[in-house]
Amino acid sequence: MPRKTPRTSPGRREDGATTKAQILEAAGGVFAEKGFDRATGKEIAERAGSNSAAVNYYYGGIEGLYTAVLIEAHRRLLTYDKLVALAEGPGDAVGKLETLIGQIARTIIGPASSSWALRVLSREILSPSPAFPALVQQEILPKKLVVTGIIGEMLGLAHDDPVVTRCALNIIAPFAMLLVGNKQIFTRILPGINSGGLEAQEAMVQHFQRFAIAGLMATATALQSDNH
Repeated sequence: MPRKTPRTSPGRREDGATTKAQILEAAGGVFAEKGFDRATGKEIAERAGSNSAAVNYYYGGIEGLYTAVLIEAHRRLLTYDKLVALAEGPGDAVGKLETLIGQIARTIIGPASSSWALRVLSREILSPSPAFPALVQQEILPKKLVVTGIIGEMLGLAHDDPVVTRCALNIIAPFAMLLVGNKQIFTRILPGINSGGLEAQEAMVQHFQRFAIAGLMATATALQSDNH
């Protein structure tokens, strides 16, 4: 008679998922504070209220854990599913791009700017780790295709046209600078930048939207002139 495989009770599965999530959350905080090179599995496990073996059990080691944290951090900035829903939803490309810029800008300059997710991404941009290729393949490239698709629709070009790529760079660059930049340095060099209040933050969001759309419209006009 074949031996039956023991079944894990729903309660145990739930406990395992909870422990895994707690480890990831604790790791996010440690990696944000110390970076990948100085973080240890022991400290992460202690913060999560678990033991060091749990890091290996759930993530295969600290390298796998850091990769998972990095991917989760990018998802907290912007999920692929929400991005696709926006791109495939109602409205024109201009409105979609405005919405996208607004979502990203509010996350980066709003209260979430102090979260471990954005600080981990900031560290990774400044000093890429061995996990960076996984982030690129799993999160950045799929999302980039959606964004360049929206931009290409506005310009009447393919998503991989060099003009679209340059425009994408112009749109992304300010957010990358805000993500990795020190706010105190920014305010000393550009004292007019003030993200302290909700009204000032919203004014900055609207500026990013206006500036990006105006640049794309100017590019579209130039393309039409070149084709005549």
